[in-house]
Amino acid sequence: MQMRKKWSSSLASLVLAVIGIGSAEAELAGQEFSAEMVQRGPEGQMSSGKMYVGDGRMRSEMVHQGQQVVRITDETRGVEWVLFPEQKKYMERQLAGSGGPQPGMMQSASEDPCAGAPGLTCRKLGEETVSGRTAVKWEIVAAHQGQTVKTTQWIDKERGVPLRQELPNNQTTELKLVGEETLNGRPVEKWEMVATMANQQPTRTFQWFDPELKLAVRQEFPGGFVSELNELSVGKQPDHLFTIPAGYERIAAPQGMPGAPKGGGMPGAK
Repeated sequence: MQMRKKWSSSLASLVLAVIGIGSAEAELAGQEFSAEMVQRGPEGQMSSGKMYVGDGRMRSEMVHQGQQVVRITDETRGVEWVLFPEQKKYMERQLAGSGGPQPGMMQSASEDPCAGAPGLTCRKLGEETVSGRTAVKWEIVAAHQGQTVKTTQWIDKERGVPLRQELPNNQTTELKLVGEETLNGRPVEKWEMVATMANQQPTRTFQWFDPELKLAVRQEFPGGFVSELNELSVGKQPDHLFTIPAGYERIAAPQGMPGAPKGGGMPGAK
């Protein structure tokens, strides 16, 4: 029983961490492909895994805290599974709305950023020029528990990325095209994102966008952290990668896991 409680407790923290890892990649790309995911820290620490992107589906494989974890996202069904191959167990959660354009992904500037996102209302304000590029200006209002928060986004008309965002408390982010480069033999666009907050120094993040895949294949974060996709191979991915293998047992999701049913908890955690 103690071993079960210990595993349940560690599994709860593991799942919450895995949900956070690669959340940007949960938005699916414009082409089917496979790639190696690599993350490097400022002191040389490195972690890696595999990513497979299919038609409206994505699979990522990684090792976190010594535990092999597989994450499968199916946008068509609106569901995500977290698999633990060593225990032959899995968890399930419902996918929420994306809540608007995400830096790192390309989409249509004319699409309503609030579509499919409960509690969000968007209003198109027209077109303006930002950093020399034509952008569609959107006002986004989020309502939650009787309170509302208003933000403004300027979405690049050609690439669909947010060129500028104005957030509450004088927070802003700006995205600027730096130039074109070749990365791992593929043509990419290098963008710089600057985030500013009151009474703080601006922070800069660099992103390399692959126009064919419609996502960032490399990102450099403040502090020396790097995330990138290597060994890219474009092509149709097998269906079995995006299904739960036979013989797996479904277990309850930990409390606090986004999309988990209310009252969910880890088995044996009494």
